[in-house]
Amino acid sequence: VQLQASGGGLVQAGGSLRLSCAASGSFATINVMGWYRQGPGKERELVATVTSDDSTTYADSVKGRFTISRDYAKNTVYLQMNSLKPEDTAVYYCHIEYQTASYTPHTGSWGQGTLVTVSS
Repeated sequence: VQLQASGGGLVQAGGSLRLSCAASGSFATINVMGWYRQGPGKERELVATVTSDDSTTYADSVKGRFTISRDYAKNTVYLQMNSLKPEDTAVYYCHIEYQTASYTPHTGSWGQGTLVTVSS
């Protein structure tokens, strides 16, 4: 399974960016798709996740500003980021939990990361 993330870049505070992450490979079901981030000198943290029944979770720090969505046909997850703040600066990683067949264990996979820099 491979994850290809894109959409990072440099943006001014208050601006917007949209991240995309497409999953490819051999899997029967993608149970959870999500985004994590790691800022300078910080540990990796959860940003948002979306499950196969479209249930979403968000970190408190991004609620009301970020929106996660997925395209089932394209096996792609998106993160729309609005009202960006300098503290949102980080490498953003996509992550999925998937199964290769029914009744098999869930397996996790990480994307390569995309850098988001928010200038003040």
